[in-house]
Amino acid sequence: MAGEPDVWGESPESSKNLAPAPTGKTQLRVGRLVKAHGLKGAIKLELYTDDPEGRFVPGATFTLQVPVSSPWHGKPLTVREFRWMNSHPVAFFEGVDDRDAAEELIRAILWIDQDTQAPSTEEDAWFDHQLVGLDVVRDGVTVGRVVRVDHMPAQDLLIVRVDAEREVLVPFVKAIVPEVDIPGGRLVVTPPAGLFEEIPGADAGDDEPGERDPDDAGA
Repeated sequence: MAGEPDVWGESPESSKNLAPAPTGKTQLRVGRLVKAHGLKGAIKLELYTDDPEGRFVPGATFTLQVPVSSPWHGKPLTVREFRWMNSHPVAFFEGVDDRDAAEELIRAILWIDQDTQAPSTEEDAWFDHQLVGLDVVRDGVTVGRVVRVDHMPAQDLLIVRVDAEREVLVPFVKAIVPEVDIPGGRLVVTPPAGLFEEIPGADAGDDEPGERDPDDAGA
């Protein structure tokens, strides 16, 4: 799955993510509309870009990911103004002139077209197709291979195939994935205990409530 670089992050604001866009094109997810602000159509943003001033310039147009029932489904959204209010990113958009109109867009995700051949200008950033197929190394031992990247609201997840029947979801944050070596075809993980280990079955050696081992009779 090719796309815009994924970036290590600990929170949505510091993590730029990519997933297949609603149009089927390769697109970059740059933000989410989270809350109406004031009475004139302003909307607070959750950012998925390290360059909001460059992405949200007046005239910038986004593809919207909204439910099919939304009046904005299939329509573009164009920036009229971007500003910071009390340290929060806020944007005004064409055709959104009051609070009621802003409320219709809450939880919408904003996408822009992205050229996957263009080199990334951000540090620690990779395209999905660069991550898929990498060997996953833990303590010098290969423990699996990345088979896809899932993009969640809070963070990205690397889906690692560890054997024919099991996959492990690894949060793509620097604390757990400290090294990505694209030329070497691998990434290094330092996962918390239990992330890669199989959990024993619940029936392993456990008696049902009320049952006693015959050898315990008379104990």
